Amino acid sequence: MPSGFPRRIVIGADTYPPDVNGAANFAYRLATGLAGRGHDVHVVCPAARDAGSERVTPGGPTVHRLVSYGTPFHPTFRVCVPWRIRGEVARLLSRIAPDVVHVQSHFGVGRTLIAAARRAGVPVVATNHFMPENLIGYVPLPGRLAAAACRLAWRDCRRVFRRARIVTAPTPRAVRLLREQGLDGTILPVSCGLDLRRFAQHPGRGADERLRVLFVGRLDAEKNVDVLLRALPLLPARLPVTVEIVGDGSRRGELEGLARTLGVADRVVFHGLVGDQEVLDAYARCDVFCMPGTAELQSLATMEAMAAGKPVVAADAMALPHLVHPGRNGLLFPPGDAPALAAALGSILGDPAVRAEMGDASREIVARHDIAATLDTFESLYQEAAEASRRLSTARRGDRYEHPAHSGR
Repeated sequence: MPSGFPRRIVIGADTYPPDVNGAANFAYRLATGLAGRGHDVHVVCPAARDAGSERVTPGGPTVHRLVSYGTPFHPTFRVCVPWRIRGEVARLLSRIAPDVVHVQSHFGVGRTLIAAARRAGVPVVATNHFMPENLIGYVPLPGRLAAAACRLAWRDCRRVFRRARIVTAPTPRAVRLLREQGLDGTILPVSCGLDLRRFAQHPGRGADERLRVLFVGRLDAEKNVDVLLRALPLLPARLPVTVEIVGDGSRRGELEGLARTLGVADRVVFHGLVGDQEVLDAYARCDVFCMPGTAELQSLATMEAMAAGKPVVAADAMALPHLVHPGRNGLLFPPGDAPALAAALGSILGDPAVRAEMGDASREIVARHDIAATLDTFESLYQEAAEASRRLSTARRGDRYEHPAHSGR
C-alpha cells in the first residue's frame, strides 16, 4: 500500500442494512470491501430505532448508528435530522480523525457529515444514488407540485454536493444527469460493482418445466412492475410462463390485486423479501430477467441477473441501456409499453439457443463491474482527494505566513 495512503475512512449513509435497496447494499459492499483490504472503516448511518448505537465487527467496519425518526411515507425508511445529530457527528469525526469522508447521499447524514468534515479540514468524496422519482412516488402530489418538488430536490442536491471535492455516480448517464441539473466540478462515473463470483451458479430449474421471468427489487411506483404483469396475458399461449417477483414495497397489495384482475394470479409468484441464497436460486432458475423501472441510475439487480448469465429485457430508460445491448444480451422496450414488453419477452423465451447466447453475452458485459475494480477506483480517489486537501492546506498556511511581507509590514 503506498505511503500516506488514506487508511481511516468514514462512510456516511442515509440508508444502510437492514434497509433493502441499492444504495444501502452498495454502502455495505463498499464498507466491508474496504475493511477487508485493511482500511479502518467507520459507517455513520441512521439507527433502526429511535436510539443510536455503535457496533464493532472484527475484520469489518465499525457502524455508528445515529438517532433517527420514522417517516409517514415509507414503513421502514428513517431519517436523521441535521440539527439533532450535528453534535454527535462532530464528536465522531474528532474521535475517528478520518483521512477522508465518503457520503452516499445529500440527505440528513450526508449533509451533516459534509459540513463537519469541511470544518475539520477533512476531504469529502460524494456518491449520488438519488433521483427525485425514487421518493416522489411515496408522496402523492399533482403534476405541477411534483415537478416543483423535483426541481427543489435537485437544487438541494446540487447545493450540498458542491461542497465535495469529488462526486461520483454509478454510470456515465448518471453523471450526465448531475451535469444537466447544474452540478459542476469533478464528477466521475464509478460502477457500484458486484462480487460476480457469488452469482456464478449452475442454472437451476423450478419444480415444473414452465418458463420463468424474474423481477427483483422494491415494489414501488418507479419500478413499474405493473407493466410486467400487464404483459403476461399478452404472451403467446404456447409459452407456459410464470412471473416470479422477489421483493416488497408500498405497491405489493396493489400488484397482487392487479394480477387477480388480469386473471394471471395463478401464474405470478410474490416471494416477498427472502434470504441471499433464495435470491441466488431465483436468478439461477429464471429464463429471462425483466427490469421495467424508469429511474435506474445503474440497477444492481439487473447486473446480478447478468452475472448469473441471464438475458435481460428492460425499459429503454436512464442507465439501463448501458447494461442491455439490444440483440446481444437482451432487448429494450419503450417504458410503460406492455405489448412491446410482451413481444420482447416472447421472442427470447421462445428460442432456447438465443437465451443461451444472450446469457453468455450478459456475463461478458458485466465482467467490468466486478467489485474489486470499484474498490481500486475509490482507493485512488480517496488518495487523490487527500493529497489535494494537503496541497490546499499547505498553500493556505503559506499564504498566511507570507502575507505580512507582501503587505509591506
